Amino acid sequence: MTEIDRSEVAGLTPAQARARFRDGLVTPTAGWSRGWTQANLVVLPREEAYDFLVFAQRNPRACPVLEVFEPGAVSGALLDGDVRTDLPAYRVFRDGELVEEPTDVRSWWRDDLVSFLVGCSFTFEDALLVAGIDVRHQSEGVNVPMYRTSVRCRPAGALSGPLVVSMRPVPADRVADAVRVTSRYPGVHGAPVHVGDPGALGIEDLDRPDHGDAVTVRPGEVPVFWACGVTPQAAVVESRPTLALTHAPGHMLVTDGRDTDLLLA
Repeated sequence: MTEIDRSEVAGLTPAQARARFRDGLVTPTAGWSRGWTQANLVVLPREEAYDFLVFAQRNPRACPVLEVFEPGAVSGALLDGDVRTDLPAYRVFRDGELVEEPTDVRSWWRDDLVSFLVGCSFTFEDALLVAGIDVRHQSEGVNVPMYRTSVRCRPAGALSGPLVVSMRPVPADRVADAVRVTSRYPGVHGAPVHVGDPGALGIEDLDRPDHGDAVTVRPGEVPVFWACGVTPQAAVVESRPTLALTHAPGHMLVTDGRDTDLLLA
């Protein structure tokens, strides 16, 4: 978030944040509107949406669905805005090929499109910070590192693909705390899926993420991996639906939902 005042954007309401994105600001959204839930976006034609709903049900760690809009709807209970314009950056896939990365998708919109809001791990980062655990991509001002893994998701209908994970370095003596904190947010990926050796997930080089930016892993820290909401994009590339609109990795929808609504007691 270069040249962006972190303390200012952390205090913005969701409506204020979305207004900046509609005005053309393109930036990763980690640390924005603290206390308000962020979401991944997946939009598919109605005839292909059911397969994704089942895919999400079979892979809840990677695809925790927060809300599904009616076909053609651009807002819902978690969004008093416009899903076509209110994210900082989007991706457009045709038959599995990335064809455009626009800042709004109104020109691609159709009345049969179904929007899925999927939980995002940015939501539990505030809880990690409160617990005294550094969130490295925030402190270094970059996008969270994300990696395709060799782990396969359970397929559903025409959809199949690999698990994608996000990574945050954690001091070895705080890993149990990170697990405890994030496990209380199952609606936004919950506890880590792996701690330690990246090779166990088929990740060859932490300095070369598939999405986002590499971050520093300091001496005494271990990489901790959480299921990531970019997993549906990997399934789109592999399974080739006729059309898919998504968020750009790390550029999330800031919703009108509260993080506390997703916290287990």
